[in-house]
Amino acid sequence: MQIRIPDPAYTGSAQSRANFGAAVKLSLGFVVLLWIIQALNVALDLDLQRFGVRPRELAGLAGIFVAPLLHGGFGHLIANSVPLFVVGTAMLHLYPDTSSKVLPAVYFWPGIAVWLFARGGVHVGASGLIYGLAAYVFVAGVIRRDRRAIAASLLVAFIYGSLAWGVLPIQPDVSWETHLAAALTGVVLAIALRRLDVPPHKRYAWEGEADEPAERPADHDD
Repeated sequence: MQIRIPDPAYTGSAQSRANFGAAVKLSLGFVVLLWIIQALNVALDLDLQRFGVRPRELAGLAGIFVAPLLHGGFGHLIANSVPLFVVGTAMLHLYPDTSSKVLPAVYFWPGIAVWLFARGGVHVGASGLIYGLAAYVFVAGVIRRDRRAIAASLLVAFIYGSLAWGVLPIQPDVSWETHLAAALTGVVLAIALRRLDVPPHKRYAWEGEADEPAERPADHDD
């Protein structure tokens, strides 16, 4: 498999650097928002967890919209903060156009699946976003012949490879249904949107020679 090297003129451009800065700011801003919500929840004793996804309960439908913003405690939020920042930055930087399609999908679809099919209880937390984005970044890096995407894919696999256990019903207090639904969403989208956000790659002088027809030999009279 030939690995494409992105054109340095593209990856080192002012636009690319600005895009990375915006990705960092947006990801960090979202994590800060989660901390503000949790701080208010604790300080004002709001008990916001009750607004999480409650499978097949009418009152639980609201959780589809707000559950990713809520956490069971600061320990839960701390565990999600760094992974969410890392995969969020990778997603927004490497796939700026695709992000507008992927982010809403990994935000809402897992909640819908949990409401329809999950076991009873209250499901909250941003881990669905982490699983959906991590799955997208990893699979997109595997199927695209782009060195940056592959590097991000390997980084996600190395740092968060243990996330794979979270899609199995091992821990009773963990919403593995959310993790599984989000991961499947990320995989499907990575395959469906594989032709978007493909950066221009560096071409060498020898590239394309094999595609050019060989010169036809001159006719000779014997």
